[in-house]
Amino acid sequence: MFDFDILVLGSGPGGQRAAIAAAKLGRRVAVVDRRDMIGGVCINTGTIPSKTLREAVLYLTGLSQRELYGQSYRVKEDITVADLGMRTRHVVGREIDVVRSQLARNHVTVLPGTGRFLDPHTVGVTSAATAEAAGRETKVSAERIVIATGTRPARPDSVAFDDRTVIDSDGIIHLERIPRSMVVVGAGVIGIEYASMFAALGTKVTVVERRERMLEFCDLEIVEALKYHLRDLAVTFRFREAVAAVERRGRAAIAVLESGKRIPADTVMYSAGRIGTSDRLNLGDAGLAADDRGRIRVDGDYATEVPHIYAVGDVIGFPSLAATSMEQGRLAAHHACGEPVARMSEQQPIGIYTIPEISFVGRTEDELTEAKIPFEVGVSRYRELARGQIIGDSYGMLKLLVSPDDRSLLGVHVFGTGATELVHIGQTVMGCGGTVDYLVNAVFNYPTLAESYKVAALDAMNKMRQVARLTELTGGPAADAAGEGGEPGE
Repeated sequence: MFDFDILVLGSGPGGQRAAIAAAKLGRRVAVVDRRDMIGGVCINTGTIPSKTLREAVLYLTGLSQRELYGQSYRVKEDITVADLGMRTRHVVGREIDVVRSQLARNHVTVLPGTGRFLDPHTVGVTSAATAEAAGRETKVSAERIVIATGTRPARPDSVAFDDRTVIDSDGIIHLERIPRSMVVVGAGVIGIEYASMFAALGTKVTVVERRERMLEFCDLEIVEALKYHLRDLAVTFRFREAVAAVERRGRAAIAVLESGKRIPADTVMYSAGRIGTSDRLNLGDAGLAADDRGRIRVDGDYATEVPHIYAVGDVIGFPSLAATSMEQGRLAAHHACGEPVARMSEQQPIGIYTIPEISFVGRTEDELTEAKIPFEVGVSRYRELARGQIIGDSYGMLKLLVSPDDRSLLGVHVFGTGATELVHIGQTVMGCGGTVDYLVNAVFNYPTLAESYKVAALDAMNKMRQVARLTELTGGPAADAAGEGGEPGE
């Protein structure tokens, strides 16, 4: 009755995993995407290019080695866009090959082009692969459809983007030269990641943010540590400010703030969030609609209001992470195929690839305080670890938030080298229902950064022991509330 059992629109992390999961369950599967976008935004313009750029910056500037070899240490004195782009192109090319190979090995049909709904079970695929096929639409039907079309950078109508001087986060990897100065509009994850990279390259960066602080969902102490290091790289922050207009001046620009301040810069980069690329899907003919940010509403199984149509990844909104999108795609495929599958774990790590990087899982101190949940803090600093001295990282830290009631981990927050790797140890302990006692009694390889878990766990345990001893000496909470506790040691 249908051409395919499962048709996936988009080959990014969510779409790719949905297609492969369905194929492994024995379904006839096809993926629709443009030839030049296999792997989606993640591989072509987003996650992979930006993280590769970060590694190139760290290596070529020698930034992570300067504590050992001096502040003037650099691997290459005059770093060019070509130097950065060489590594990026290599990694992107290899990743695209990996995606193509995985789809082929699992017998997933790739339909090159862009898709739009013609009815709830039919998609028109317009190909631009060849001059002869350009604009030609082929009808494809499927029993079930998964939308995984991702997002694109939001572009305010008031801003005249030229992709050279005034750019968005997708255009930054196509810069012709490394700017001497840059204004980054927006202090979200993408804005701060690029701000830190270009600051490391020696660009004078100014970050303009309408809110009072950056990365509001992160632990405040960790954010303050990051802010300190970015300021050390000469980054200027303008909080509670907004850009009213951008005036181009030849190959430079002036960002005019609402307060009247004018900031000249070679490049102005807008990082004003992202919007779902659902506007060209003709959702109305499928019985669907998107909100004003292009996002599609789904239920707990990632099914839309039309039961046989699913949506996963950035197009459904928060948390808009590649790792989460992959899992959403897998779960949606299993549900679409009628196969039992466990729900996604609530303990999802967040990784922010700034310089230095940040990662966390669980709750923050502010969230616990607001919810009136008691907690104790255990901290380990890299400078106290042999591995920290060996790699030249004296600023990194790991923080554990521990429940004094049952000694469970409520949150793990890491700042510094390897943060996005280290966080998974805490994630595993939390996911398995472990307690801080496991970390206290565990043996970690030496010297490693993972040892920071044991140090932080001992710190938290000692603090809880001091509270327990003081409570015992003073007669407990009830006696203390009655004013009969006396002084410690009595």
